[in-house]
Amino acid sequence: MLIPLSAARSATCGGKAAALGTLLRAGLPVPDGVVVPFDAQQGGVETCGAPPAGLSSTLQGELAQALTAWGDPHVAVRSSAATEDTAEASGAGQYESLLGVHGAVAVGQAVQQCWAAAGAVHAADYWAHLTGAASLERPAMAVIVQQLVDATASGVMFTRGPDASTRIEASWGLGLAVVGGTVTPDSWQLRPGQPAEVHLGRKATRADRRERGTGLATTPVPRALQDVPAISESTARTLAALGEDVAAVLGRPQDIEWAVAGEQVWLLQSRPVTAAPPPPPAQLARQPGRALTGTPGAQGTARGPSRVLRSIAEAGRVVRGDIVVCRHTDPAWTPLFRVAGGIVTETGGVLSHAAIVAREHRIPAVLGVPEATSAIPDGSTIAIDGTAGSVTLSST
Repeated sequence: MLIPLSAARSATCGGKAAALGTLLRAGLPVPDGVVVPFDAQQGGVETCGAPPAGLSSTLQGELAQALTAWGDPHVAVRSSAATEDTAEASGAGQYESLLGVHGAVAVGQAVQQCWAAAGAVHAADYWAHLTGAASLERPAMAVIVQQLVDATASGVMFTRGPDASTRIEASWGLGLAVVGGTVTPDSWQLRPGQPAEVHLGRKATRADRRERGTGLATTPVPRALQDVPAISESTARTLAALGEDVAAVLGRPQDIEWAVAGEQVWLLQSRPVTAAPPPPPAQLARQPGRALTGTPGAQGTARGPSRVLRSIAEAGRVVRGDIVVCRHTDPAWTPLFRVAGGIVTETGGVLSHAAIVAREHRIPAVLGVPEATSAIPDGSTIAIDGTAGSVTLSST
């Protein structure tokens, strides 16, 4: 029933697993794994809201055998839906990824969580917005079970785009903090034959697997490391070269998740770039006392009332055209992207899930604006420029 990751094809295992399988067959550094294919979930494709099927005893036994063959490591359990990681839509962050899972029972439970996530309300809202469909069927959901990389640093890379640059974002520990936007990562830009450009982020926390049991632990980054690049220029250039190899194998520019453990660089995910980020501005617009600056996340401008949210529980306060100001977003915030006129966050980078979804929804976003939720009064009129990375407070 299980399929080796190296043999994964999109027809049976979804786009995410298929891309990793292609890279493995090309000899690129991808951690070994297996895939629970579409047909392993009893009942087949079901409509949104239907309960997920349970694991068969055969499947549970095969998962236990795979873990034993690997030496019983901690693993990553990740969705690979039929609809995500395509050239038309990323599905960034809409389904489940569970890291640091340990033991056959916990892995089986994590697989069922991935199946259940196929019917998540925020995922249905995301696809409805992109397709215009009033209702959608639950997508076929495969699940990747992959040996976890105990990363010293990790992040996201967009391979060389129209401006001939490779963009890399990096932070300490596992990449969840970068893709989830809970830190403002270091940002690298590399062009052939030119010096590397790096802008240090605010890397205050890191996520790592727990030494015992299942799950992750978030801990403070020592102050001495917060202002030190999470990767060296040499590693950044190694990543950029690998990115070019991946883009060549898969046939188009790629959005790649990666990790570094010791001296080894690993590729964890690769999908087509669906919406290119704004180019880094040559100089951020500054209006002392009236403007805040951050990372340009999604192109465009907007002006409207600020709606400062401390949690998703306050989402009901948002009306169409409001500019949402928050610490960071997660997938549960996705429905707000259909209503909001723009997004401002305190943490996050241009390659985070929030920025990608904002670009796909074609609303401007400025990320990593320090103290945005306290510096911007709730209900005040603000203007954001997602191309320049500025937030201007209006006097009227």
